[in-house]
Order: sequence, then structure tokens, then C-alpha cells
Amino acid sequence: MSSPILKAAHVSKHYNIGERRAVVLHNVSLELEPGEFAVISGASGSGKTTLLTILSGLDKPSNGRVWLADEDITDLDENGLAPLRNRLIGFVFQAFHLVPSLTSLENIMFPAELNRDPEASEKASHLLNRVGLWEQRDNRPEQLSGGEKQRVAICRALINNPRLVFADEPTGNLDSENSREVVELLLELQQEFNTTLLLATHSSAITDRADRILSLHDGRLVKNDIRP
Repeated sequence: MSSPILKAAHVSKHYNIGERRAVVLHNVSLELEPGEFAVISGASGSGKTTLLTILSGLDKPSNGRVWLADEDITDLDENGLAPLRNRLIGFVFQAFHLVPSLTSLENIMFPAELNRDPEASEKASHLLNRVGLWEQRDNRPEQLSGGEKQRVAICRALINNPRLVFADEPTGNLDSENSREVVELLLELQQEFNTTLLLATHSSAITDRADRILSLHDGRLVKNDIRP
């Protein structure tokens, strides 16, 4: 059996606000296998985004450990984390986070250029064609619709063929039709790239498609089920 692509052991997160301690995550442990589509579900304020940022190395846990592809990333500084994230991880955010001054093609190329990939332009062009946005290759984000921005963001997340993609409420800023299209596209590309997808959402329609459901309630993992 293959090793987990992602593992967390007894992860907790708290913040000190004056003399008060706010606990956001309580003793969360989980493992994801290569190729899984897993959903973190829960109401607003349940800790979904906090867990996602800790698992991806964007934040540190107050307690516990996180492993990515068998490497303990818990104590790595930014110099150690940045190349690891760029090589192994892709990100899709609710707010898109595209660079305003770059075109669609340039936004997609950016992570590959950081890796000094000589095929960055070719790969970005292929992805733009794949998602039906070749005609918008020279458009900047302000010239794109919400659905188009998220498709560009998905392409950017996948250009380095990451082993793991994190998606935080990727349909949160989209209408229902665009939400369905983005979810279908994300799942199709996950299969094509054979990547593991961890997606935070409160949408039951998305949760119903997952291989694994991780449910949070008040920062506690109350459900970790593999769908039959």
C-alpha cells in the first residue's frame, strides 16, 4: 500500500486575544491517499480554512505535526517550504488571487516560471485550450468573468503537475451555473493529472462527489468517512 500523500497528527490551533485564548482546531488527525478527492465540510467558523492553511504549510499548528509526501513540514521555515509547495502543491482560492497586471496566459505560466520550466508557455497554452479560454489568453483578470477567473486559477494550480491540490471554497464567489461548471472541470482535471484534491466547502452537492468526507464541528473532526 502506498504511503499517505498528506498526514496530520494531533493538530491544534489557537490564538491569544488579549488574555483570552481562542481555540480554532482541536486535536485533528487525518491521512489522505494519493489520488483521493477529499472534502472538508462544516459550517462557517468550523475551522475549514484554518485546517487547509495548516495542511498546506501556509500556517503553523500550535500543536501537532504535518507531513507532506513523507516529509515533516511542521518546523520548516519559508525558505524550506516555498520550493516544496511550488513543486508538490497547487492552490485554488475563493477569491481567485490572480495577479492583476498579468494576462491569463501569464498568470498560468507564473508557477512554472518559478520552477524555471522551459515548457512553461507550452503547458499554459495547452491548459488554456483545455478549459476553453484560449481566446482570452491576453485578457487580464479585470476582463474576465468570475467563472473564467476560476478556470484560469485552476490551470495555474495544475501547471506544475502537483501531487496535491488544495481548494478553499472554490465556488464561493460564483453563481450556481458557474459553480457546477467549475466543479466538473476541477474533478475532470484531477483525474487527468492523477492528483490528490482536498477541497473545503459547505456545499452538499460537492460533498456528495467526494471519495472521503472530513467533517468539522467547532474545530473538531467529527467525521472521517470513505465513501463506498
